[in-house]
Amino acid sequence: MRIAPEGHPFVIAGFTALVVLLGLAWIMEFGIWWTLPAVWAPVAFWIPWFFRDPDRRGPRGESLIVAPADGRVVAISDVEEPEFMQGPARKISIFMNVFNVHVNRHPVDGVVRYRHYRAGKFINATLDKASTDNEQCSIGVDGRKGKLLVRQIAGLVARRIVTDPDVGDQIRQGERLGLIRFGSRLDTFVPLEAEVRVGLGEKTLAGITVLAEWPT
Repeated sequence: MRIAPEGHPFVIAGFTALVVLLGLAWIMEFGIWWTLPAVWAPVAFWIPWFFRDPDRRGPRGESLIVAPADGRVVAISDVEEPEFMQGPARKISIFMNVFNVHVNRHPVDGVVRYRHYRAGKFINATLDKASTDNEQCSIGVDGRKGKLLVRQIAGLVARRIVTDPDVGDQIRQGERLGLIRFGSRLDTFVPLEAEVRVGLGEKTLAGITVLAEWPT
């Protein structure tokens, strides 16, 4: 199983702590002390599972906008997006729980024209106000069919947003965009003329699920 580089320190720390707890339990001749490694072991094995980075090979094409995140669609709404789209757009929000793959992927081919990080709160990412109030990083892409914006949003327990591309970088559909540690949310802003291909409550896979489609 491939693990995202950001997860390596956490994996090492998790298994180091497990070894220490097992050693402590052994020295104390187990007894009640066995509960410490028993409780920590599931956490130690969950950490590499959280940071897994599976290969994703899904549908590709200029007319397709693929999902940037694993998770569940929690909102689809028409909004004003003044930062990059500079006008009306359709926002598709995906919530990632702690059991989802948290590596994010680019929805389209294109060039990064805008990048903006903003500090903020850490309220529950399932709530719509998380889109405006929480810590976030926005990436505006000039795609072959038009503009779109992807916004990584920290959640209730998320405390670190990793965003790989810089302004001017050429990006490829389905390749890694970044990662958010622990429960979080991704908003994708597409033009109103794009046809949304997912519904509320639908589960998505980054780089595989078709989120929307440009008009032909």
